[in-house]
Amino acid sequence: MRVLIVDDSSVMRKIVTRGLRQAGFKIDEILEAGDGQQAMEVLGQEQVDLILSDWNMPNMDGLTFVKEARKSIQTPIVMVTTEGGEGKVQEAINSGANGHIKKPFTPETLKGTLGKYFG
Repeated sequence: MRVLIVDDSSVMRKIVTRGLRQAGFKIDEILEAGDGQQAMEVLGQEQVDLILSDWNMPNMDGLTFVKEARKSIQTPIVMVTTEGGEGKVQEAINSGANGHIKKPFTPETLKGTLGKYFG
């Protein structure tokens, strides 16, 4: 299982990584990108099984990234964000996101939301 974590905060990328490991998921490799633009570059070179993306980022935000990624890949994309309003969540789903996790989260939250992708 290869996971791409997209967040402009390196600290947040580490928190997500630690949360995934604490949730007990079997992950072979974690790739990182600082914004949607970098994430598109990674996806141009690498095959990933799951993408966890922040919403608010410079250069290319999470919503734009989801729309761009959906033009070329069907990999599950889950938004990990403080943007928890129903309208925002629905907008992300309509744009091609597979779900969302609200910050702050626990390993249990990650397990509950992401478990289906780890089969």
